[in-house]
Amino acid sequence: MKSMEEMLKAAQQAAETIQKQMNEAQGKLDAMEVEGLSGGGLVKIRCSAKGRVIGVSIDDSLIQPSEKQILEDLIAAAYNDARVKADSVAGEELAKRSRAWACRRASRCRSEVSQDFRAPVR
Repeated sequence: MKSMEEMLKAAQQAAETIQKQMNEAQGKLDAMEVEGLSGGGLVKIRCSAKGRVIGVSIDDSLIQPSEKQILEDLIAAAYNDARVKADSVAGEELAKRSRAWACRRASRCRSEVSQDFRAPVR
């Protein structure tokens, strides 16, 4: 059976591994792009999966002083559309990481438990 010190060291290593994987996932999310649309594609906003706005595209037909309020509303709608997509992508990516970690951890636990509870050989 493992000593308390060994178990604490293993837990610390697992925590460090999880932190590293989460940092990698955050970096990956910032590199992923989603596009939000409004007005039938007249306004487009590209964002990272973390929600950072990368670019805004406005169709020339919307650039008229009398259309200012409509344009502002369409930009807000496009951003909100992109944000929903970014949240979805981020959730999927983090869920994949969590499942992978849980599976690895469960495999290790089963292995350790089965070793700890084996009948002594005589």
